[in-house]
Amino acid sequence: MSKYILTAKSGLILEGGGMRGVFTCGVLDNLMDRGVRFPYTIGVSAGACNGLSYMSGQRGRGKFSNIDLLEKYRYIGIKQLLLKGNIMDFELLFHTFPEQIIPYHYDVLAQCEEHFEMVTTDCRTGRACYFEEKHNPKRVIDIVKASSSLPFVSPISYVDGVPMLDGGIADSIPLLRARELGYDNNLVVLTRNKGYRKPHKPTTVPPFFYRKYPYLREAIRQRNALYNEQVDMVERLEAEGKLTVIRPIKPITVDRMERDTDKLLDLYNEGYNCAAEIDFIKG
Repeated sequence: MSKYILTAKSGLILEGGGMRGVFTCGVLDNLMDRGVRFPYTIGVSAGACNGLSYMSGQRGRGKFSNIDLLEKYRYIGIKQLLLKGNIMDFELLFHTFPEQIIPYHYDVLAQCEEHFEMVTTDCRTGRACYFEEKHNPKRVIDIVKASSSLPFVSPISYVDGVPMLDGGIADSIPLLRARELGYDNNLVVLTRNKGYRKPHKPTTVPPFFYRKYPYLREAIRQRNALYNEQVDMVERLEAEGKLTVIRPIKPITVDRMERDTDKLLDLYNEGYNCAAEIDFIKG
């Protein structure tokens, strides 16, 4: 069992990854079972969604919404894209779920002393935006929805009237953001196994997508290279003993839009067990 010393400079960085985020659900449920809290947490896309449940202390909420309710509502896939113009049913995920089926504890979030940021990508600039919002439930949902709005298969979302998309376009693993804020004792939760890299070629952006947003188009094109650079940095700092990483041990077979709940449950359990291997000590 490895040790991690929690200090005032500890940060928790949560990568996205669509349905691979159930690994993070398992990690966060283990942390909640042991009462482990970080002074600063930052989440991207699925990491932002799961981070919200962590900040509001809702143990099991991520698992329930990503596995149990997926089996019931089948809210992700090509059928959703064809019927609603979005590969995920955002009305269900960001309104019906948090308002009726498994409500967010906004009151707990509002009283939370720790900092929590969610990452989006500004369509106008192609750059990452970092939001902390605890008191306005509508704005919380606007931000987490924008952070989860995947390019090409989800509509552009808006935060404060500004067009936004998936935070992973501009900052998939926001370790530098945490370090810039002074959090240099970080735990990074990845949703890919060690050694994974994206293809070493730019992403093709069809000419009919995002014509109004040339900087966004370029950010999407360069996303793979940026992601690989970020993973390189994480692995380098990990090897130097300057941060701790929790990641899947086995090569991932879960797709970003995975609907096989047995595979999702296995990945959730792996996340829980990987987190259990770390002994958290208050410094």
